[in-house]
Amino acid sequence: MDTERRNQYFRKAILIRRTEQTLLKLFSEGKLFGTVHTCIGEELTGVVTAQYLRPQDFVFSNHRCHGHCIAKTDKVEELIAEIMGKKSGLCGGWGGSQHLCSDHFFSNGIQGGFVPITGGLALAEKLNGSGNLACCFIGEGTLGEGLVYESANLISKWELPVLIVLENNRFSQSTPQELTLAGNLPDRFRSFGIRCFETDTWDLEHLDQTINDATRFIRQEKHPAVLRIQTDRLMAHSKGDDDRDPELVKSFWARDLITKFSTEEPELYNAYVKEADERLAKAVVAGLEDAYTEYENAVPQPPVQLHWSPIPQAEGKRINELIRECFTQAMTDDERLLMIGEDICDPYGGSFKVTQGLSSQFPDRVLRSTISEAAIIGFGNGLALNGKLPVCEIMFADFMTLTLDQILNHAAKFPGMYNGQVTVPLIIRTPTGGGRGYGPTHSQSPEKHFLGIPQTTVLALNQRMDPGTLYHKLFKSISQCTIVFENKLLYAKRLNTQCPPGFILEESDELFPTIRLRPAAKSDVTILCYGGMLGCAEEAQLLLFDEYEIAAEIVCPSRLYPADCRAAVEALKESGRLVIIEEGYSYAGWGAEMIARLSEDPTVAGFKLRRIGFPEVPIPSCGPLEKEMLPSSGKLVKTILEMIDHE
Repeated sequence: MDTERRNQYFRKAILIRRTEQTLLKLFSEGKLFGTVHTCIGEELTGVVTAQYLRPQDFVFSNHRCHGHCIAKTDKVEELIAEIMGKKSGLCGGWGGSQHLCSDHFFSNGIQGGFVPITGGLALAEKLNGSGNLACCFIGEGTLGEGLVYESANLISKWELPVLIVLENNRFSQSTPQELTLAGNLPDRFRSFGIRCFETDTWDLEHLDQTINDATRFIRQEKHPAVLRIQTDRLMAHSKGDDDRDPELVKSFWARDLITKFSTEEPELYNAYVKEADERLAKAVVAGLEDAYTEYENAVPQPPVQLHWSPIPQAEGKRINELIRECFTQAMTDDERLLMIGEDICDPYGGSFKVTQGLSSQFPDRVLRSTISEAAIIGFGNGLALNGKLPVCEIMFADFMTLTLDQILNHAAKFPGMYNGQVTVPLIIRTPTGGGRGYGPTHSQSPEKHFLGIPQTTVLALNQRMDPGTLYHKLFKSISQCTIVFENKLLYAKRLNTQCPPGFILEESDELFPTIRLRPAAKSDVTILCYGGMLGCAEEAQLLLFDEYEIAAEIVCPSRLYPADCRAAVEALKESGRLVIIEEGYSYAGWGAEMIARLSEDPTVAGFKLRRIGFPEVPIPSCGPLEKEMLPSSGKLVKTILEMIDHE
């Protein structure tokens, strides 16, 4: 290595170290918020890695991200301001120490969660033929996360340009590696067929050559690589929480290359320190003078009255056919659109045959995954961050619980914590509901667990709305993570736009419309439902009308979150009675939220209420018992009759 390159490495590493030391000082003075995880001792991993990255390469880092960020972006001033919570920060003060975004650099504090996202970023680059790579930094403690291995499998299988940098400082917070991790760490990745390179931060020339070899291998061979770098963390995990043997830490300082550089090249070292400190002093002053970030809450606007129109006549095809036709047309029209899921490729074509034929027509954009639900959504997040429009299928809604971290801590947070610098146009579609005897883990309706997550949209298909129309609207308008629940009993049903005599079938003018099936005369009761429950509601509506001369109006939104109560308010003003029917558990569910919102509306105060849901027990596999326990038209009729009789 020539002297100039060596000195430039130390110059940048010293800038990072002095930045970290400045942050610790500011924290002790009460000028920072939360916590600070410094990379003191590990600076050269980011510095040398950045030397072999292109400006358009992506980097994803973890909670210990300051050094990686400075190495990639050189934005020291913006980093200081960000950790101070100031408007001039990298993310306007929203992200703080662990959540940074700038110049193809991202970080998040959830261990392992960004490995599949890095894979998604790389997949987009491979599809674009750019020659760029995606790099993620993890610590050895992250190897306890199963998602790392789900991701490594797909990264290898799909031959993605990914560099995983494993900074191995041998302590997970305060726990020694030998107490928690078994076996040889690089062998974990070799088992997936991933090439592993090994080096350390105590031999700068070997570190430089190894990183050069690793990045060249990825670009030339079109395969991923893991770079295990043995290193030392010289300071505490976070501020002052260091339980390690002081003598051991002292030995780490003794072999630290920056420490050695300070004694071997004192004049140059002092010059670099002076240069860094002057820059940091100005950054601190500017940060202290800047304003704290603020939340600009929009002034609520009076609700716009809904407009209703008759639902247009459709061809009457099956719901799964209509979805497939929509996807075929959308993928033909928009090359950004691609699909990931388990068993979605031909000849199987998905559990409910929604994707049948698509992989034959679009072989590079319909990808079969392993049973790795969290990884599927993580890759989708990375693809969405990198300009693609991914549609991720989760085979059954029951399995959505495995995806929650990728939705809640990644997709939903990126736009806000990165201060609007990114969007995550990710679509997640999944079959929900019972009625087919699949039992406790394949028949649930877990929609309520995904409601109320900021920066997400939750939709539900129903038998009266053309799903192709809904999906086309979604493809045109999407700007954030959107979950679409498709009741599995709908797939085989034909779209029904015929209106029974004495009723009016309408849809609202919302982007994702509400369906309204109302009596031509005044209604006596309002039925509020969504998804597959619309069929039950309509059966009950006809029974009530024909046998009991009770006129019921049905309100069925297709968007569950964010909730919109305007249609329900309109109906309640006339009927004064409300029955909510949903297939999932009622406790803290969608219906409960609708009740809370309607109760806050003074124009419908005092309405009478009943609700129907599934008992709070697992769904049985026994067919007759499942049928008995699921909400039904009979239960709905009985509930409404009792409601009216008891007045």
